[in-house]
Amino acid sequence: MSLPSRNSLRRWSLLATLLLLPACYKPGRFVWVDDYREPQTQQQDDSYLIRRGDVLNVNVWNQRDISSRLRVRDDGRISLPLLNDVDAAGMTPAALARAMEQKLKDLVANPVVTVIVDEAQPIKIAVLGEVRNPGKKLLDSGSGPLQALSEAGGFTDYARDDAIYVLRKEPGYATPVRIRFTYEALTRSEGSAPTFRLKTGDVMVVE
Repeated sequence: MSLPSRNSLRRWSLLATLLLLPACYKPGRFVWVDDYREPQTQQQDDSYLIRRGDVLNVNVWNQRDISSRLRVRDDGRISLPLLNDVDAAGMTPAALARAMEQKLKDLVANPVVTVIVDEAQPIKIAVLGEVRNPGKKLLDSGSGPLQALSEAGGFTDYARDDAIYVLRKEPGYATPVRIRFTYEALTRSEGSAPTFRLKTGDVMVVE
């Protein structure tokens, strides 16, 4: 009886390795999206954070001369009559309104300020890994992982639909937090996955 050739042994060894890969797969440290909690500083009554380039409608009740529609400058500030420069980028609309009320207290009797984002800048993220069109993407404000997958052309034939990650940098962490999703969870109407919103700077990876 003839012995297997060296090439045959190599082929069988490669096949055995490929068959064992799913069982050996270890995704590393991550947090499932249902267990993910944003830092306390970001858990405010309005989750949208104002960005440079956004157009804001600032209304001071009964003060038409102060009320304005204006764009957030590249330095993250806005300018209004009486107040001059006010920091806006990185704040929620509600937080900015409260800050402006404090600044107006000595100038206007009982100031009441509302801030509405009229035009939001697109979200800038990156989609990497097993997608057909990886790279940087611009998404509408409020978009989630499903919209990012669509922009990236969907999965390749080698993608794991249970190994979708969003890498997000957060204050106080040396490395990004890895938030894990499954495609099934994203397409359901329950849980945290369908309502998860991407932010500028996020990196999405499909393994």
